[in-house]
Amino acid sequence: MSRRAFICSVGSVLTGTFVVQIISLSGTLVLARLFSPSSFGTYSIWLGLVMILGIILTCRFEMALAIELEGYRRRYAVIAIIKTVAIISIILALLLSVGILLRFDFLAKLSPSLMALLIPTAAVLAGNVTLQNWAAADGRYRHLSLLRIAQASSVVLLQIGFSWLANDPLELACGYLGGTLLVLIIGLILFPLNNKSVPRNSERLTSFWRRQRRFLMFSLPADLISAGTAQLPIMIVAARYGSEASGLLAMALRMIGAPMSLLSSSFLDVFKRHSALAYRERGECRAEYLRSLSLLFLIAAAASAIIGIGAKPFFALAFSASWTSAGALTLLLLPRFALGFMASPLSYIVYVVGKQELDLFWQLTLLAMTLATLLAVNSFHAALLWYSIGYGCLYLAYLWMSYRFSCGAPKL
Repeated sequence: MSRRAFICSVGSVLTGTFVVQIISLSGTLVLARLFSPSSFGTYSIWLGLVMILGIILTCRFEMALAIELEGYRRRYAVIAIIKTVAIISIILALLLSVGILLRFDFLAKLSPSLMALLIPTAAVLAGNVTLQNWAAADGRYRHLSLLRIAQASSVVLLQIGFSWLANDPLELACGYLGGTLLVLIIGLILFPLNNKSVPRNSERLTSFWRRQRRFLMFSLPADLISAGTAQLPIMIVAARYGSEASGLLAMALRMIGAPMSLLSSSFLDVFKRHSALAYRERGECRAEYLRSLSLLFLIAAAASAIIGIGAKPFFALAFSASWTSAGALTLLLLPRFALGFMASPLSYIVYVVGKQELDLFWQLTLLAMTLATLLAVNSFHAALLWYSIGYGCLYLAYLWMSYRFSCGAPKL
């Protein structure tokens, strides 16, 4: 794949991501005036659990779509993942129902209504993630951008609409579920699953599980740890400093994390396809890796400079006075997100070379670092700073490891 074609592919995805950023930013400005920091804190905990459940439902098999051969085998893989989501959703729904009947109070911060929305929302999210990974694996970046724009706009509009009923976390959750469900319907129209080109008897669900078992064995626990680790700061801060502090942190994470994560995922959507193709043909993908790294570094440097200069003035002008402290928190978190922006999309090379066990080890190290910094340091701001620095150092180690793999020499 030429450099020009690669940049055009990235540009196509980034165009959609830019629109998503504008929608998300505008929606956040409105929602911050409609909901309190406490409501955002509770909603963030609920959303974090939804994200974790979404990972469990797919078993991370959707990450294998770019590795699967194009055509009927990839389409069958999508069908197998949807079946996996349905099976595990039913099992988890039964388990949650039993827990509610036995009054097992393991989610004390969530109301029964929020608990009831957990699994349906996670199942819809898992379906969306699967379809979007399918679009990226096939190189259908326009459809991918359309789905993401539809999701951002529908979620924000529904959350604003539900705020007329009440200003509590349930309305935010209902808006998120409604928006993701609408996008799933659109996705199934764009990517129909009932295609006759898929031979019904050529493969079975168990054969797909067996072929891609490393994603279940290593990627699933690694990504569960990653999702849990990402939510730990909000949960620990809520426990140690209260709901208001966790709400401020959640807003800071949303304002700096969501935009950079969306931009990073745009590179991942392109890199996963090109790196898998190159590695299959040449046994290495160093050129694709360095091409992506150079672009990621330039964007990360520019974004860091803008955030470093404008974070505090932006929060002071754009939000109400109760959110001003969140501006200072974004500066503390900048090392984490700048280096994560570069490392996250390039980490897909671990899947390409089949070294998911190293990703699991890295995630365990990250979990230990997060717990150590947030629990051992007494000062709120100092704990966040050390957490951010530790995160950045681990991302540097990941960049070194992934580069070695891209050169066709997976052994460290």
